[in-house]
Amino acid sequence: MRVVVTGATGNVGTSVVESLAEHPEIDEIVALARRNPEWRSPKVTFVADDIRSRRLVDHFRGASVLVHLAWAFQPTHDPIKTWDTNVMGSIGVFEAAAAAGVSALVYASSVGAYSPGPGEHVDESWPTHSLPVAAYGREKAYLERYLDAFELRHPEMRVVRLRPSFTFKRESASEQRRIFAGPLVPRVLMRPGRLRVLPLPPGLRFQALHTADAAQAYRLAVTSDARGAFNVAAEPVIDGSALATLFGARTVPVPPTALRMALAGAWRLRLAPADEALLALFLQLPTLDTSRIRRELGWEPARSGVDALREMLEGLADGAGAATEPLRPDRKLPADHEH
Repeated sequence: MRVVVTGATGNVGTSVVESLAEHPEIDEIVALARRNPEWRSPKVTFVADDIRSRRLVDHFRGASVLVHLAWAFQPTHDPIKTWDTNVMGSIGVFEAAAAAGVSALVYASSVGAYSPGPGEHVDESWPTHSLPVAAYGREKAYLERYLDAFELRHPEMRVVRLRPSFTFKRESASEQRRIFAGPLVPRVLMRPGRLRVLPLPPGLRFQALHTADAAQAYRLAVTSDARGAFNVAAEPVIDGSALATLFGARTVPVPPTALRMALAGAWRLRLAPADEALLALFLQLPTLDTSRIRRELGWEPARSGVDALREMLEGLADGAGAATEPLRPDRKLPADHEH
């Protein structure tokens, strides 16, 4: 079996490539990314190209399955650019896969595609209109609608949509800091006990997932006859109490409006890479019922969501990364020096 993976050098992509390489039925993996990495993996041929390339059909021809992971979170100050990459680029990927005769498409959707939740776990039938305040949610929701029509036009293609929660591993720490936190958050504060007070909005609840467990879900989608949408998340739901334990800090409630205003100011001054719209989306996300993927594909996470988040936070404190451009380790900043 020949499998093509787009976005192969990022947080999820590296783990998916490694997981696929371990499967005996997979003979070749074509790993597509904008830059060739130093990192190497068995059975893998790295191809340096963009998902908006005119050569996609050639890259995809002969593949049994395409796993589409490529996604740009930045620049949040230029939503036209992220729309062009994420939406128009993904549409180009889908259409090129159909033109190349690829039998199956496994697409990385997200919990961010879902509409605000009811305060309890939602299954895959919950609406995927997102909360259209942030580019990330708008783009994920738009592609859900595009795939609805795409599947009707291409009934010969098996289409799987995985909708994971927040996905973490140690090697992704520096990348996630650059995307979401920026250089003004000292890494040393990520170590337990360094923060005495942790300001959080009341009612904060979310799920996390270790990237290796997400990769297992993608491998199962590739090697099975699965179709449709699957939620992917680990328990327990992480709330203020869990975060207080992780950080060794006391939580202090802060009104969401105050947090949004503070983040909006920092974003407009280009001191923070994520804007208040992304925070508003995050605070409205539902939690996920993963019964379907457990029942139909036999998926079980090996780590809890708390374990995944802890590993990433430890990686943040250490400036951890990996030998690909998206996962490159942080350089040591003066503010990060421990005393």
